[in-house]
Amino acid sequence: MKENVIISLADSNYYELLDELVDSIKSFKESENTAICILDAGLNHDQKEKLSKKVDEIKFANWDIEVPESKIKGKEWLKSQVSRAFLPKYFPRYKKYLWIDADAWVNSWDAIELYFKGCENKKLSIATSADRSYGRVLRAEWIYKSFASIKSQNYKHAKSSGFSEKIAREVALKPHLNIGVFALEFNAPHWDIWKKNLKHALSKGTIWGSEQIAMNITIYYDNLPVEILPAYCNWTHIDGLKYDVKRDTFVEPYLPNHKIGIIHIAGKHNDYIRTNKNISLKIKTLDDNFISKSVRFNS
Repeated sequence: MKENVIISLADSNYYELLDELVDSIKSFKESENTAICILDAGLNHDQKEKLSKKVDEIKFANWDIEVPESKIKGKEWLKSQVSRAFLPKYFPRYKKYLWIDADAWVNSWDAIELYFKGCENKKLSIATSADRSYGRVLRAEWIYKSFASIKSQNYKHAKSSGFSEKIAREVALKPHLNIGVFALEFNAPHWDIWKKNLKHALSKGTIWGSEQIAMNITIYYDNLPVEILPAYCNWTHIDGLKYDVKRDTFVEPYLPNHKIGIIHIAGKHNDYIRTNKNISLKIKTLDDNFISKSVRFNS
């Protein structure tokens, strides 16, 4: 039996991206030893039929924590903000669980191995939204001369999700952990603490982003163990990609120009890429030229 599993979730609108993620995983021979499971948040019959031939199992995603309909507003795909905290419940027979958002794809299997390695000994294996290539990670509103009000994603989300000022300040200046890709062992203590924090966030704030702030608090306030991986394991700075023509692959923009492991096309500013596979971007190469290249997976 396979010990490790990769899981994602999508509705019918994200099917094409999900299908590309699955194909990118299966493009590596190493994937033969790793299960692929899918949570269905609104896939249609034909889409599930096609996916079922590629993956090990598909299960319907539920609202594992009760959320008012006034917050859901028909957006069943928001289950992804909740269901990922319950992965061992949906697919109970695995040792290590790796979640990858449907709008991401695997460019190098090395990243998959790092996630699975990093979650050993009951740690959370995850990358952050802070990197030398990403630019600004905090926002400052200058009030008067050298005085400024510091804004951070963690602080804003903690407060809007109803957490105390003490907790919000504790996580405010910590590197934001990106829950779009993470790995945990089945018996890691994080699952229960994460659920507790997630339930609080969902009761006080919006659904979107609730799972992310809940996990940041789990790590930075509840002090659960973490293995923080390099940004190339979950690369979200699409505009900062470079291309290595000799190796025929996407790489990080600064030395040592490490091969990107997982390309994650996240954020509203990347909607045009997610909705149109044929869009090509002007990407700088390592020899300071430019090529026109799609950042979507292409087998």
